[in-house]
Amino acid sequence: MKITRRVFLAAPGALLMPAATRADQQRLAAALRDFTGGQPMREGRVRLDVSPLVENGNAVPISVVVETPMTVTDHVRRIGVFNERNPQPQVISAQFGPRSGRAYLATHIRLATSQALVAVAEMNDGSFWSQRVEVVVTLAACIEG
Repeated sequence: MKITRRVFLAAPGALLMPAATRADQQRLAAALRDFTGGQPMREGRVRLDVSPLVENGNAVPISVVVETPMTVTDHVRRIGVFNERNPQPQVISAQFGPRSGRAYLATHIRLATSQALVAVAEMNDGSFWSQRVEVVVTLAACIEG
């Protein structure tokens, strides 16, 4: 990513933004519980690629890759992406199967402010794998008000 003057000057202010509130954290936890059915999530197998410093929150490219051979005996059923501080905690959910060939999801999302993103993969054995990434946004998007 190219560091522009705007990003350089705005970064200290973005780092001083207030942390997620308890309500934000509870809303994210509830969305994750709904997705997993209350099952525990383990770290690993999931790689959420997103820039750690985003100049504009209006169109943030993300991708999620899950380490799996995508066979009948070992494949991804679903991938979900969640955020901490947007008005809606669930960003996207996609269905997969052994014939998908690859457990890969790529899209652009909007981010209201600096926050955590969580990618979760449900495997065919019922296990859930995840990765959490913190993202700093210098110019916010999707603010209701």
